[in-house]
Amino acid sequence: MRKLLYTAISLALVSIAQACASSVSEEREDLSESVAYDIVILNGRVVDPESGLDAIRNVGITGDQISVVTDESIQGSYTVDARGKVVAPGFIDYHAHGQSILSGRTQAFDGVTTALELEAGMLPISDYYDRLAKEGRPINYGASVSWASARIAEKTGAKPVADFSFFQNSLKENSWQEELADDQELAGIISRVEEGLDQGGLGIGFLLGYAPATGRKEYNFVNRVAAEHGVSTYTHARYLSTIEPQSSFEGFEEMIAVSAATGAHMHICHLNSISLRDIDDIVDLIDGAIAQGVNITVEAYPYGAGATSIGAALFRGPRWQQRLGGVKKTDFVSVKGPLDEEAFDELQADAPGTPVIVHFMNPEANPADQAVIDTSVLYPGGLIASDGGDWLAPTGKPYDGNTWPVPPEALNHPRSAGTFSRFLRQYVRERQAISLIDAVAKMSYLPAKYMEPSVPAMARKGRIQAGADADVVVFDLATVSDKATYLDPAHLSEGFEYVFVAGTPLIAEGKLDTNVLPGRPVRRPIKGESVGVAQN
Repeated sequence: MRKLLYTAISLALVSIAQACASSVSEEREDLSESVAYDIVILNGRVVDPESGLDAIRNVGITGDQISVVTDESIQGSYTVDARGKVVAPGFIDYHAHGQSILSGRTQAFDGVTTALELEAGMLPISDYYDRLAKEGRPINYGASVSWASARIAEKTGAKPVADFSFFQNSLKENSWQEELADDQELAGIISRVEEGLDQGGLGIGFLLGYAPATGRKEYNFVNRVAAEHGVSTYTHARYLSTIEPQSSFEGFEEMIAVSAATGAHMHICHLNSISLRDIDDIVDLIDGAIAQGVNITVEAYPYGAGATSIGAALFRGPRWQQRLGGVKKTDFVSVKGPLDEEAFDELQADAPGTPVIVHFMNPEANPADQAVIDTSVLYPGGLIASDGGDWLAPTGKPYDGNTWPVPPEALNHPRSAGTFSRFLRQYVRERQAISLIDAVAKMSYLPAKYMEPSVPAMARKGRIQAGADADVVVFDLATVSDKATYLDPAHLSEGFEYVFVAGTPLIAEGKLDTNVLPGRPVRRPIKGESVGVAQN
């Protein structure tokens, strides 16, 4: 009888245990399904270059961060069906002269969630960040310290203004472009640059090609400052020419030598346009330097034409047209249309800051020119960067405030609207010259990785991982395409269906939300602050 009782009790306990286990399992399953993220992106092809992930996954976002990347079912308050679409980290543009709200919105349709002004930079840095924070921006923003502005201030006495127009307007002053700095001026330049770094600037921007008479010592000494502060330099090469001496090749040799001698990380801007048709020899030079441990990186954009101010030093001096490979004055286009020789000369003399597009190359008609672009944009470890600018009215003035959509008469280089979509369309989808994950790395992960040592915030960008910033794009690889052209640039790229900036839907179902400005500053820690509160 007692044995039967024990047996009955044992069976009852087993039954209770099984019931409890079943209940716990059901509770866990219910809990998993009931965890509601703010945003869920379901069934997309998630591409994360750092981990190598390229697979169908679900992404959960809470607040401004990615909370989970999983193949399990998840739920959220805001659901995106990404079936058949690519889910990638938002693109990071190192070379964005266009820092306006209009430029940011336009770039968002090109997949850009962070636009940085690194080549030219800004000064004063604190003024730049304060102004953009007050006005708000649709995408993340940041800037290096402008060496050019510091040099202009020391050589001319002008007070720097934290806007690209300060540089453009200063092109009418020859002293900062054509004269050496004396000891006192050099000390002032270095002091201004260091002050900008103390205020959180993202490195040092060097428009060296616009002041080619700058002393070699000055360039070396300011790079030493970069090395001492552990930041990168972003350089426009001193020379742009296919003819020696003072050739593009020589310009690259200088940048490599200074990086090697000072230890500063040297990021070289627009490999495609600054190399001209010496690209193969210059790439060999870069390869050799990297093999020797020199810390250099490069960027490029997939267009044959460049854009700058008509008064730039490279468009002046003996044999400048021959030095640029035989470019003609009629190859230039201003806000008023194509230029003839007389109009070119008048603009250069009277309004040297006038933006112009110049057709250095014709890749559509010349396979050799296309090869230059291909080599540049496909360079291993190289970045894609737009070198885009602000949108201009026919008067030549930038549009103000919340202008939207882009006015049909607006003027710009098409790279300001289509660089990243063009790269995806041409090189990934149509030509299959690079894998999707490697292309995404060039546009997101690698820019973040290169800046990480000096900018802690970048460790959270360029990734689709738990804990990363929720800067995420969802696009259709089958349809993504640039639509802006040289003759008609005011067209948005197509194919980016969702763009999230800091967890906020900026673009949803292909439509912009003009009521949100979720962009945040990307900034180094400010000297004297225990926490880099201004960092993204």
